[in-house]
Amino acid sequence: MEKKGLGKGLGALIPGADRDTRGPGMEIEVSRISTNPYQPRGQFDDEKMQELVESVRVHGVLQPVVVRSRGDGNYELVAGERRLRAAKAAGLARIPVVVRELTDEQVIEVALVENLQREDINPIDAAIAYKRLTDEFGLSQEDVAFGMGKSRSAVANTMRLLALPEPVKEELRSGRISEGHARAILSVPGEDRQIEICNRIIAAAMSVREAERLARIWGDPHATRADVSRETIRGPFPEDKDPNLLEAEAALRRIYGTKVTIVRGKDRGRIVIEFYNEQDLERILALICG
Repeated sequence: MEKKGLGKGLGALIPGADRDTRGPGMEIEVSRISTNPYQPRGQFDDEKMQELVESVRVHGVLQPVVVRSRGDGNYELVAGERRLRAAKAAGLARIPVVVRELTDEQVIEVALVENLQREDINPIDAAIAYKRLTDEFGLSQEDVAFGMGKSRSAVANTMRLLALPEPVKEELRSGRISEGHARAILSVPGEDRQIEICNRIIAAAMSVREAERLARIWGDPHATRADVSRETIRGPFPEDKDPNLLEAEAALRRIYGTKVTIVRGKDRGRIVIEFYNEQDLERILALICG
């Protein structure tokens, strides 16, 4: 199968699709453009979307969307769904477009590239799109990896996330756990255990490394709660703590944007606020010192 230059960027596949259109160009009515049935991204950030709507309302759509003809005077969106949605919300009647003749396979690949280049797609939606490329278009994982500019193992690891229970997938979609956390959870046998370890990771704000330690212990089907002790995973588990302390930790995490742990002894205790680089430390100190 002929390899396409998808890993080189959207402009390599669709010349002109990544250039701003600031002067006269081809425009068509918004009402003549249907949405992309192969759009891999299932969620759009409401706050960012509203910001785009306000920008479009003031400045218009500066970068054209990519469409393909449906042959009846109407068009189907290929790339630029956020811009199309924003144009509709802002009340625009027409929008600049780039028209290209593309196969279904190219459409899903272009939509994937656009989202991946902007880091707008979550791992589950990416995994679903990869699976569609392999199932519906007969591409191998090597073909998908080449098209996305990724390694075959990276594509395979992302596709493995589809084996997670639905509640865990939703936590990954929402960003409450990372792909690293999800891979650790996936190593634990049994859906019930996977859901429970996911809940523990979120409640205790565990790092990926801590989640991996927990998963290694729970990988043993005979492991009990007593085996998952404080000496193997830093800090007590949520159910061992006073609910008031858990609530206080959650509030501090929201304020400082990092992991915060409250450790309480018999007569004394400590609050641990983590930072990960010099800039992070300066940011936290500025919040503490006002």
